[in-house]
Amino acid sequence: MATQSFAPWFREQLLGLALTLAGGTLVVVVLYAVFRRALRTWWIWGTIVMIVFSGTLILIAPVCVEPLFNTYKPLTDPKIRDPILTMARANEIPVKQVFEVDASRQTTRVSANVSGLLGTTRVALNDNLLKQCTLPEIRAVMAHEMGHYVLNHGAKLLTYLGILTLIGFALTRIFFDATMKRWGEEWGVRGVADPAGLPMLALIFATLLFFATPILNTLVRITEREADAFGINTSREPDGMAKVALKLGVYRKLDPTPLEEFIFFDHPSGRARIRMAMDWKAANLPAGESHASENQSATH
Repeated sequence: MATQSFAPWFREQLLGLALTLAGGTLVVVVLYAVFRRALRTWWIWGTIVMIVFSGTLILIAPVCVEPLFNTYKPLTDPKIRDPILTMARANEIPVKQVFEVDASRQTTRVSANVSGLLGTTRVALNDNLLKQCTLPEIRAVMAHEMGHYVLNHGAKLLTYLGILTLIGFALTRIFFDATMKRWGEEWGVRGVADPAGLPMLALIFATLLFFATPILNTLVRITEREADAFGINTSREPDGMAKVALKLGVYRKLDPTPLEEFIFFDHPSGRARIRMAMDWKAANLPAGESHASENQSATH
């Protein structure tokens, strides 16, 4: 899947690490300011900090972060651009241009997104999608991505994240306090406001996050299923949707077991998506075609 040589890959990894360290340091500094001022209720105020930070990242990522890794240029082919903009206008997505991303210099994966808020909204698709997919397939993918925007999945996922973070911080407080009662004096950690306790806080929260993975994946998978339904009703391209699902099978298992899907998959399986597309196609045959098919079957 990867197309990068070591040097550009390593350069991007360093850039990503620098951004993560900068953002992470800012979050930690703010959280410890909260810890010092709200020793008993830090888990509530800390959740608010995380929600604000995540929302800000969603807002600025399309214009400040993503262009650091890829070049975005307006899509000029009217045969592809105009149908996408037509779907966007029909669903009141405030964009006047579609952007092409040079993702092929990093990977062969097909991808697209409708991202941003409050004036930063952008419709983009990568050049792999243009090279590997037909227009019906592109329409199916773009309609799916528009579904995320129209159905407010960004806000919904941010809400889910806030609830899970609140629960996670509450449990982290319980486990951290219990740990400090047992070993705090021996380790020289005076409490949650002491930066020396950061490794333990991180370990506890990361462990809780690990066990919450199936829940997180399920929440995301539900929104993806909703976007699939929106996309197929908007694009009316069931064959395009099914063919894209097959192409995604290059790096996603098409037919996982229910347990595999529950634990590991944050998107519906290829099997589920193809079934949805074919069910939609069967239920939305052109007028008279279903009767003709039934009569033909009866004749045979």
